[in-house]
Amino acid sequence: MHIGRSIKEELERQDKSVVWLARQLAYSRTNIYKIFERASIDTSVLMRISQVLHVGFFRLYSEEFRQAE
Repeated sequence: MHIGRSIKEELERQDKSVVWLARQLAYSRTNIYKIFERASIDTSVLMRISQVLHVGFFRLYSEEFRQAE
């Protein structure tokens, strides 16, 4: 699983811009693009992104964990 790619895909699915997400998180656009490149992410950042986009990204990790068992 590549969390950054999943975040980018969800942002596009919601038809929201990188600028919009950067403003919501008080990040620079550059930092948002760096998040898109990450295969993993800090849980507090993921929580904020989940709240802003109204998506349970932690669910993706749970599903991957279950598949690995």
